[in-house]
Amino acid sequence: MVANTPPPAARTRGAEPPAAGRRDSYTVESLLAVTVEVFNARGYDGTSMEDLSRAAGISKSSIYHHVRGKEELLRLAVGRALDGLFAILDEPRAVEGRPVERLEHVVRRTAEVLLAELPYVTLLLRVRGNTAAEQWALGRRRDFDHRVAELVRAAAADGDLRGDVEPRLATRLLFGMINSIVEWYHPDAEADGGTEAAERIVEAVVRLAFGGLRRTS
Repeated sequence: MVANTPPPAARTRGAEPPAAGRRDSYTVESLLAVTVEVFNARGYDGTSMEDLSRAAGISKSSIYHHVRGKEELLRLAVGRALDGLFAILDEPRAVEGRPVERLEHVVRRTAEVLLAELPYVTLLLRVRGNTAAEQWALGRRRDFDHRVAELVRAAAADGDLRGDVEPRLATRLLFGMINSIVEWYHPDAEADGGTEAAERIVEAVVRLAFGGLRRTS
């Protein structure tokens, strides 16, 4: 699984923000947690360094102590999501066995990573290619999609998947279902903090992707 989600910013937990100008109040990881919240709320283009400074409760100079600027924060944030996704492709169950079994594992784990890293994946899905960091992220997303499409193609060639849906289209539809979760899932609204709901969502994704809605008996 991708690295643990950094702790929420102090402000989101109801505590006092760190004193402005204290460089040691934030690490890069905790600064990213605040940054992602602001980028998702205001949009990358609509966010200034002043906005980030105010949200983090530290001075702009303290932010520059950690990173070169806003675009580096964006690259670090979307890179975290991408690293989590690409790590799936190296897991033993993603590289061993029949292609359909490997594909099912990748689909399951993709949904799990999205739910575990929801703010970071949400940001990744919203980049549009307006900056070098966004173009880099889109390129890596295309590479990930291509590698999953190859699994779909191999599973169809083995006769384990229906062959009347073009693999690239099937891949887009799979990711369309998974990626839509970021638009409606809110773990804070769940009584258990989202743990059980996340498990139900993952299972539903796998069942719909590999079994469909039609009853077989």
